Amino acid sequence: MNTTKVKKFTFSPFHENTYVVYDDSKECIIFDPGTYTDVEFQTLTDFINKERLKPVKLINTHCHVDHMFGNTKVAKEFGLTLAANEKEVFILENAPEWGSKYGLVVEPSLPITEFLNGGDEVKFGNTTLSLRFTPGHSPGSLSFYCEAANFVLVGDALFQGSIGRVDLPMGDYDTLIDSIKKELFTLPEETVVFSGHGDETTIGIEKRTNPFFK
Repeated sequence: MNTTKVKKFTFSPFHENTYVVYDDSKECIIFDPGTYTDVEFQTLTDFINKERLKPVKLINTHCHVDHMFGNTKVAKEFGLTLAANEKEVFILENAPEWGSKYGLVVEPSLPITEFLNGGDEVKFGNTTLSLRFTPGHSPGSLSFYCEAANFVLVGDALFQGSIGRVDLPMGDYDTLIDSIKKELFTLPEETVVFSGHGDETTIGIEKRTNPFFK
């Protein structure tokens, strides 16, 4: 029986969650590499090498600066290209400028060369991830649902007891609320939610207790 696993790392001054999703095949996908320092990058690569994983994709759930710090270094290290939604191109290209507003020097990312959309599937090893389009926090945010292993990676769309901020460029509150209701709250209640910041939660807990949906 295949087991798909999720390894979480929390990196950078933004306390961003980077994820490595892998299974028994040893293939893996790296999501949102927020490695800002060399030490953080080494932590990520050490885990991948220790577990003898083979990264086959680099994906941004969305391209805000804290989720793309390590894009270029990860891509070079493992010979990968970048996949994300096409609506994130503007966000990605402007990430270094936005980083400078926080006093951070941000290396420009390699461009998105594989465009992903809601309704698509991403397959690796023995695992299938179904994509759900969840804009609002960012214009092209995607969530990645693994039915077999009962989890969803949501980027910054939904958090434990909260939702993604909508005061950043191209954010929209009504769009985000609609995305969560239609694309996330329709998943099974026991689905584990892995967010871009903070701790895990479940769809059922958020439907019952998240103050934005009272």
